[in-house]
Amino acid sequence: MTDTTRTTTPRTTTVGIGGAAESTDMVLNIGPQHPSTHGVLRLRLVLDGEVIQHAEPVIGYMHRGAEKLFEARDYRQIVMLANRHDWLSAFSNELGVVMAVERMLGMEVPERAVWTRTLLAELNRVLNHLMFLGSYPLELGGITPMFYAFREREDIQRVLEEVSGGRIHYMFNRVGGLKEDLPAGWQGRTRQAVAAVRSRMDVYDRLVLGNEIFRGRTRGVGVLARETVHAYGVSGPIARASGVDFDLRRDEPYLAYGELADTLRVVTREEGDCLARFECLLEQTHNALDLADACLDRLGELPPGPVNQRLPKVLKAPEGHTYAWTENPLGVNGYYLVSRGEKTPYRLKLRSASFNNIQALTELLPGTQVADMVAILGSLFFVVGDIDK
Repeated sequence: MTDTTRTTTPRTTTVGIGGAAESTDMVLNIGPQHPSTHGVLRLRLVLDGEVIQHAEPVIGYMHRGAEKLFEARDYRQIVMLANRHDWLSAFSNELGVVMAVERMLGMEVPERAVWTRTLLAELNRVLNHLMFLGSYPLELGGITPMFYAFREREDIQRVLEEVSGGRIHYMFNRVGGLKEDLPAGWQGRTRQAVAAVRSRMDVYDRLVLGNEIFRGRTRGVGVLARETVHAYGVSGPIARASGVDFDLRRDEPYLAYGELADTLRVVTREEGDCLARFECLLEQTHNALDLADACLDRLGELPPGPVNQRLPKVLKAPEGHTYAWTENPLGVNGYYLVSRGEKTPYRLKLRSASFNNIQALTELLPGTQVADMVAILGSLFFVVGDIDK
């Protein structure tokens, strides 16, 4: 029997009208396809007027499961997968993977390959930084530096293409060394390219850092505290701009960096703002050119010799696990390799620099103006593929 005496309380909805609506927070999506995100990154912003109250980076639009694909490729094939997540640092990405495999095998790399790898890693660093030195002013409305950046990049790109055959994905690293020796006369052409780029780097000092509009948009904007750097695992030039004096090339030397201590200079700033991050990137580019020259000097002194180790037809790593990390252009990259004694990795976990760095936006953006969002976002120097992997 139905109880007809029970009463139902009606539901009511209160709608803000007039002045009440002005206090309502607005949710704004920046991206995933948006000119200010330089990639398919989505930012979900909660705004109170022009002030950002909350920021959430939404990632995964470029995710292609590289870590899972590692498990289905042998140790020669995973190099091809590794150099694609950060397409501006392809050589450095390859390097970390082959170093992890070599550590599992207990393999020593020929000296000539060690110095060549160091040289190519620093040239790759210059290429990476030049892209951001040109694109960051572009995001703030200055189009001219981008043309200069591509001119300098082309000089370095040309010598890297000559030695490897690739312009973006070099595929020059191999487990045990490098694909092949350097072409005849290549070192001289590389020295000329480095000198040409160095002679024109003052453009960024005068055209960008000397621009009062650029300084006005970046000084004191997006200050990243040192405590936040440690909490989120931020690394690379972004962390050093906040006073975190850490660089694997100096603190845990690999390749030939232990012998380059007199040339290697770790650039730091204390301000932690957008301007400091740009200055760190610029000075680090200068130092990378100096390191490249030092590597060329050393290579010129080495006698002819092998650049790789002879490997078996089927390469299997012994059972166990290891961790290798490198100071990539955008920060610390880590490679945790687990082997079951097969020709493919059982697990290869990738710790990419951009993934950690971009999380700091949740701390950086709240309390800032929407107009400053682009300046802050661009100063984190990330590659979306490096976030999503």
